[in-house]
Amino acid sequence: MPRADTLEMGELTDSAYYILLSLLEAKHGYSIMRSIEEMTSGTLSIGPASMYTTIKKLGKANLIKEIKTKDTQNKKTYVATESGISLLKKEIQRRRDMVRHAEEIFKTSKWSDAK
Repeated sequence: MPRADTLEMGELTDSAYYILLSLLEAKHGYSIMRSIEEMTSGTLSIGPASMYTTIKKLGKANLIKEIKTKDTQNKKTYVATESGISLLKKEIQRRRDMVRHAEEIFKTSKWSDAK
């Protein structure tokens, strides 16, 4: 059985999360990839194929939009929409809750001393 699209469920994959986060300011593709690598200190690198597939999904869901700019030499530039920012804020809270749940479970488990 195919799994439901996370965007349809109102959740973001890690790649979509970081792409959307990087698009709080308008950027073109290479700038998005570079921004993600910088914000994650190189622990996450998204290749062009994955990035553009995710950008297409985010655009179709109206979470980002393409904008016209004069200074990008015909490169497509994207920015988060209000809907995208709203979903990103919900996703941040969802992920905080996930970490809190894990921390609570670890406190009462035999692994509570593990770091």
